[in-house]
Amino acid sequence: MVRLRKEFPQSTRRAKKQRSRLLGLGAVVLSLAMASLMRQVVGGALMEAYAVLSRPFWPGPSQLQWVRQAEEVANMERLILLEKENQRLKELIGLPSVPRGSSLKAPVIARSPAVWWQQLTLGRGSRHGIRVGYAVMAPGGLIGRITAVTTNTAQVTLITDPTSRVGVLVARTNHHGLLSGLGSGRPVLRFLTENPRTIPGDVVVTSSASTLVPGGIPVGVVQNVDRNRAPAPEAVIQPSAPIDAIAWADVLLQDPPELAQ
Repeated sequence: MVRLRKEFPQSTRRAKKQRSRLLGLGAVVLSLAMASLMRQVVGGALMEAYAVLSRPFWPGPSQLQWVRQAEEVANMERLILLEKENQRLKELIGLPSVPRGSSLKAPVIARSPAVWWQQLTLGRGSRHGIRVGYAVMAPGGLIGRITAVTTNTAQVTLITDPTSRVGVLVARTNHHGLLSGLGSGRPVLRFLTENPRTIPGDVVVTSSASTLVPGGIPVGVVQNVDRNRAPAPEAVIQPSAPIDAIAWADVLLQDPPELAQ
C-alpha cells in the first residue's frame, strides 16, 4: 500500500505536465491563427479603402479616348515613316513613281475573321470623295480595290480575295502576268509567257497595261516559282504590304484606267 501511494502522485504530476504542454501549444496555435485572420481582415479593409479613395482617378471614357487618340497619332506617324522608306526603296531599285494626284487616309473599322483575307471596311465613304474602283494601298504597296461605298464607309476587296484579278509585271524582267487571290495570305502570279525568267526575290508591281489600277504600284515579292504549271509557270507572291495587320489605308482618289480613258 505504501508503494502504491508513492507511485500515484508521480503519475499525477506527469499528467499535469502533459496537460500544461498541450494547453501551451494550443494557445500558440490559436494566437497564430488569430494573427493571420487579423492580417487578412486588415489587409482586405485597406484594399477596400484604397479602392474607394482611388475611384475618382480610375480610367474613364475621357482617359480611354485619350489613349485611342494617342494610338491613332502613333499609327499615323508609323505610316508616314513606312511610306518614306517605301519611296526610298522604290528609287533604289528603279521602280516608277505611282502616278497619283491625291489620296485619303482611312481607318480600318471592320474586319471579320471569316473573310480576313478577302475584305475589310474603311471608315470613309462617298462624302469623303471615295468611289467604287479606287485602288487602296497600305505601307508597302497595293492591298486591294474599293468595291462598295456608302456615305461614310467603303468596302475593300483585297488582292488575296479569290475574286481579285490584277495585271502585274516582274520589275526585273518586265514579264507580265495576272495576280489572283487564293483566299489565303499569299496570292499567285500566273504568267502570260512560258519562260518568264523569274526567280525568288523578284519585285512585282502593277502593270501599266492594267485597266483596274494605276501602274507601278508595288505588290509583293516572288517567294517561289512553279515552272511545271501549264500552260505557263506560276509564282507565289508575298505581299509587300502587311495585309494581315492593317489599321490605316491610303485610298488613291483617282478613277481606274478603264474609267479615266
